[in-house]
Amino acid sequence: MLRRSARARRMTLRVARHGGEVVLTLPSRIPEAEGRAFAESKADWLRQARARMPAAQLVAHGAVLPVMGQGLVITAAAVRAVRVEDGALLVPQGRAAGPVVQAFLKHRAQQALLHSCTRHAAAVGRSFSAIALRDTRSRWGSCTSDGRLMFSWRLAMAPHEVLDYVAAHEVAHLAHMDHSPRFWAAVARLMPDYAPRRAWLRQHGDGLLAWRFRD
Repeated sequence: MLRRSARARRMTLRVARHGGEVVLTLPSRIPEAEGRAFAESKADWLRQARARMPAAQLVAHGAVLPVMGQGLVITAAAVRAVRVEDGALLVPQGRAAGPVVQAFLKHRAQQALLHSCTRHAAAVGRSFSAIALRDTRSRWGSCTSDGRLMFSWRLAMAPHEVLDYVAAHEVAHLAHMDHSPRFWAAVARLMPDYAPRRAWLRQHGDGLLAWRFRD
């Protein structure tokens, strides 16, 4: 995929975290032919990057899905709503697993993120105006200048301490809308041991994005 960007200062090439699509971004002044040649020169890097990406996995009965960092076997059962029990994620019999599990994860993410953001916001003496959930592919969270926080609901699959780090990261943006040393100092005050949690997300985040909830 070729994208033009008036803000881009140089050519960039990346592999989309979902589906492995190659995205070439060009500044307005760069001819398309030059961009194509740049992409072709990176063919070996592209092959290696795509090979490292985890294979897509379908949420279905029998699959082992991470929920708050714990692998749970998706199991059909005589239940009215999805629930966790004895190492299994029980889903109502006769219903496709994907949509009901996705709704379950969104609910878990909403509850956990609201609790974490409320706690961290109180610690920095700031308030947020709303929390929204999306199925984002390029970032796990964001913060707007008017205090709206957005998160990927797939964080419900990560260990709770990782979700809590992302909440702390975005709440710190309520005080510092950048990634300056002051911002990272604010994150460290909220969560002194944030580094391994950030590293976990960088190492395992693509695996969370590889799960598909519909055929």
